[in-house]
Amino acid sequence: MNRFGRNSLLCHLTLVLLGLFILYPVVFMFFASFKESNEIFTSVRLFPRKFQWGNYPGGWKSGATGRITYTNFYINTFMLVLPVVLFTVVSCSLVAYGFSRFVFPLRKILFPAMIATLMLPNTVIVIPRFMLFKSFGWLNSYLPFLVPALFACYPFFTFMIIQFMRGIPASLDESAKIDGCGSLYIFIHIIAPLLKPALFSAGLFQFLWTWNDFYNQLIFINSPRRFTLALGLRLSIDASTEAVKWNEVMAMSICSIVPLFLLFFLAQRYFVEGIATSGIKG
Repeated sequence: MNRFGRNSLLCHLTLVLLGLFILYPVVFMFFASFKESNEIFTSVRLFPRKFQWGNYPGGWKSGATGRITYTNFYINTFMLVLPVVLFTVVSCSLVAYGFSRFVFPLRKILFPAMIATLMLPNTVIVIPRFMLFKSFGWLNSYLPFLVPALFACYPFFTFMIIQFMRGIPASLDESAKIDGCGSLYIFIHIIAPLLKPALFSAGLFQFLWTWNDFYNQLIFINSPRRFTLALGLRLSIDASTEAVKWNEVMAMSICSIVPLFLLFFLAQRYFVEGIATSGIKG
């Protein structure tokens, strides 16, 4: 084996070991979902002594002391996440199209102002947002998440799409204008198809962040019937009248991450392409 082959083998072995190290918590949680509750903390064995197949149906029905099941939490999560993802992709792509293709008054001020909002941590603006949404009567609803997504209040995605869109030749727009196409037609039929990798990346990021968001959902949603999976898992712990059934909590944790794994593996080609490229090549 030559030097290049040895280096390649060493690199692949390192990546495999690193991947196993990163995935170990997920693997542990998977096998813990089949253990008895006391075995999780009293044994260092990865595999359970005896598989407890009832952890999944038992955990699914637990919810808030049985009144609300994880079916409700799943439905609520999709009712929140899917519109937020759709609104984010549409609104941020339109704003990005405006910044990258049009010259308008205050453009040189608005764009830096939008980028500056990326520096604001969420903890700084959560209190003003809470007071504002309370005055609107939006608390205990999904409006605090849907309305900002509808008005492109996620500058990270806008900036990412702008960077991708700058790699698309402006000559495509000019050719379409010569043929009599309007700006909206150009965006929908010419620009948007070329933005597919960036839009998939933005949608996937937003799906992951909204699905896993616990902090904001805890602040703006207070009714268990509107809880998402992130809040439902915490509710399963708090609602236990006796010892927490950690095996059922682990089982429901596995159920909560299955859609994320499926989405990533189905859309990873577009995700990697959107991150790795910045426009058209060739």
